[in-house]
Amino acid sequence: MGFTLAGIMLAIAMVGLSAAWGLGSLLQRQQTVVASDDGGPRISQTLLGKQLSIPVSWFRDGPPRAEGFASGIDLKLTLPLGKKGALTAIGVTLLPLSKVRPSISLLDGVYLHEFMQEELSGPPGLVGKPLTATEGFENETVWYDALSATPFVAKCIAAPDGQGPAQCLRTVALSGGIAAVYSFSADVLDGWKDFDSQLSARLDVIGAS
Repeated sequence: MGFTLAGIMLAIAMVGLSAAWGLGSLLQRQQTVVASDDGGPRISQTLLGKQLSIPVSWFRDGPPRAEGFASGIDLKLTLPLGKKGALTAIGVTLLPLSKVRPSISLLDGVYLHEFMQEELSGPPGLVGKPLTATEGFENETVWYDALSATPFVAKCIAAPDGQGPAQCLRTVALSGGIAAVYSFSADVLDGWKDFDSQLSARLDVIGAS
């Protein structure tokens, strides 16, 4: 009888371990799926007739109250574009291209005429030129790739208190008459060569690149 009871208890223990292992494995698979799901639930927004399917977690100020048409969409993405590949927040505003000018257009049409003589040292491959204060560009610097026919261009303004990194803007034309205005810390300039490719890949997820 003792051997029989011991056998039964061992069988119950094995079943319990198997069930626990199976549940743990299932939870691990579910967590893996959630982690790779680009934000889980999505909301549809239509901008300039283009329907975008956006993960709820991407909205900068929380998801909109309802799906439908939008005149502009504010997002916030976290990408490994900081110093030494550190994760950092990138603000993304999607809006009609007719409301803004791409940074590459501003470089030739505006910035070049407002450059000061001095040149700043900074991230390898980028030229830093301070802008004159006469046109409201005080404490602003343009960083650009002088060797490219379609250069990376970003305009940065120093922190008001002189503490912390400058804050930068870069505007890019996307497909379908949509523009993306990127806002980010000047630390991101160190990863400027990967900036557009990483942002384009993320926007492709929602159908906006």
